[in-house]
Amino acid sequence: MEFEPKWVAWEVTRRCNLHCVHCRSSSELDVQAHPDFSLEEGKRVLDDISGYASPVVVLSGGEPLLRPDVFELASYGTGLGLRMCMATNGTLVTADICEKMKESGIKMVSLSIDGAVAQTHDNFRSQPGAFDGTLNAIKLFNEHGIKFLVNSSFTMRNKDEIPALYKLVKSLGATAWYLFMIVPTGRGEDIMEELIPEEEYDKILDWHYEMEKDEDELLVRPTCAPQYYRIVLQRAKEDGERFKRRTLKFSTGGAKGCLAGQLISLIDVDGNVLPCSYFPKAAGNVRKQSFKDIWENSELFKELRDFKGYKDNCGRCEYVNVCGGCRARAYAMTGDYLAGEPFCSYNPGS
Repeated sequence: MEFEPKWVAWEVTRRCNLHCVHCRSSSELDVQAHPDFSLEEGKRVLDDISGYASPVVVLSGGEPLLRPDVFELASYGTGLGLRMCMATNGTLVTADICEKMKESGIKMVSLSIDGAVAQTHDNFRSQPGAFDGTLNAIKLFNEHGIKFLVNSSFTMRNKDEIPALYKLVKSLGATAWYLFMIVPTGRGEDIMEELIPEEEYDKILDWHYEMEKDEDELLVRPTCAPQYYRIVLQRAKEDGERFKRRTLKFSTGGAKGCLAGQLISLIDVDGNVLPCSYFPKAAGNVRKQSFKDIWENSELFKELRDFKGYKDNCGRCEYVNVCGGCRARAYAMTGDYLAGEPFCSYNPGS
């Protein structure tokens, strides 16, 4: 199929032991309005997904390690032939947790580091000691042979640490580093004034381009920044075709640009299927419909896959097929998910 689900993030709980300033779901320890689903319902969802496709399933949250049955879910998904992964803040990881990850078939773990030093990361996570907790988790992952990648989210408060953080992540033995440009959803709406402005945004993507040209060991990708692939095509004319081919080939699974509703989706704790983790508009609900029905027939997903319906600069752009603009950011900042990417400086036809 042209638009095959490759990655499904699954919010198995909205509970969390941290209170991060940018949290897309405004997670708290006490979330009575969004209780965890049962283990049996979780198994039914995994049956539903695996009966249709074989995507990577990322057990996420909140903090998934707060679910006592999270490894039962992982084991069940593994038994169905799904590639099970986990996204954790790392602060609850122990040697025993590592053994359970391996026994349940967890293939990859993602952690977040949002500063090159403890003060910055702990400020971002609103929790003293969070940085040390995450580094301890990485130490344990290395000792137990568990592969991990690092996600880093940036606003004006921590953007100056990007180069240092890249070097730190590389030294820790990560398999990949994803540089996230904040999309203001959830608690992220409270820090709108901290969003990196357009001119700074371009400088960061230019830095990433130069860094990536010389990076042959660590997979690095800017995330929620689809215009990077437009920059790659533009600058490859000067720097040669090899880098262009390598970058486009090794982008997310070979895909490029915004993947929301095209190759990825999120199932939230209430069963809503969203285009991505930062796009709070439901395409359907797995408690009422099959995942296949939602993926193939949702009007929202159909609109996101039709580039001809995009508006403003995105609608006129010759790079729309490799970029598409961040649909979640367009929705968050304009109320229209088909609008032009708010933080793109490119003027088509100029």
